[in-house]
Amino acid sequence: MTKLTSANHDRHSAGLTYVYPVVSRRSGGLSIGVNLNPNHACNWRCVYCQVPDLVRGAAPTIDLFQLEGELTGLLEDALHGDFYQRYELPEDQRVIRDIALSGNGEPTSCREFDAVVGVVGQVCAEFDLFGAIKLVLISNGSLMAKPEVQRGLAHWSELGGEVWFKLDRATADGIHRVNSVNLTPAAVLRHLEISARLCRTWLQTCWFAWDGAAPGADEQRAYLDLLAEIRAREIPVEGVLLYGLARPSLQAEAPRLSALPLAWLEDFGGRIEAAGFVVKVSG
Repeated sequence: MTKLTSANHDRHSAGLTYVYPVVSRRSGGLSIGVNLNPNHACNWRCVYCQVPDLVRGAAPTIDLFQLEGELTGLLEDALHGDFYQRYELPEDQRVIRDIALSGNGEPTSCREFDAVVGVVGQVCAEFDLFGAIKLVLISNGSLMAKPEVQRGLAHWSELGGEVWFKLDRATADGIHRVNSVNLTPAAVLRHLEISARLCRTWLQTCWFAWDGAAPGADEQRAYLDLLAEIRAREIPVEGVLLYGLARPSLQAEAPRLSALPLAWLEDFGGRIEAAGFVVKVSG
């Protein structure tokens, strides 16, 4: 049995295809992950990604009955079994904090996304979890213009869920360097506005050193300028989740990346707060 820690996000720790338990440093307890990309396929390739053998692509067809069975079984084990003892979780982490649609790629690339949301909602109702845990969609936000994604997102909002929307850099060059996609800040804002007007949405930003250097003044200024544009457009963003590298990248750029000091992140977090946003910082 693998001991669960915040440094171990093995998607196969429970021996399941779609569902996996992790200790989340941001949630402060047990997070039940739902991996809709067991094929290791994503439409982005972030340089800090911890997914092994990452390929470009979309989620495969999801077996909804298997997903329901796996999620039901893991929740039953955590709520009524000896799960915490087997995985050696400390007492203060023996609580389910959230169910997160995350995993080895972009979850909204799943063709059955809305149906998956329905399965999660059904299982949560069976265990009377609404209001007791959070429902989180961790997304790069790039597919928010698709009608089928919007239907799923509206359904997610009805269940009380929220979105953690990736915004790692705020210049086209920075986005290309970090996320390996050609995307303009204007496009990011369009996708963000769709998400935030359909569902409670947080920005999720990973900042780190590249070749020992923190993000430059131009990138910092562009990020704060983008936040100012969000406020000017009255896009209802809840706040910013600012975090650093906690686990090693499995991408080719890994030797060039390193964690920033927590004090650096906290200092920039203070600048985000000064721009009028709630910010949560984790190293």
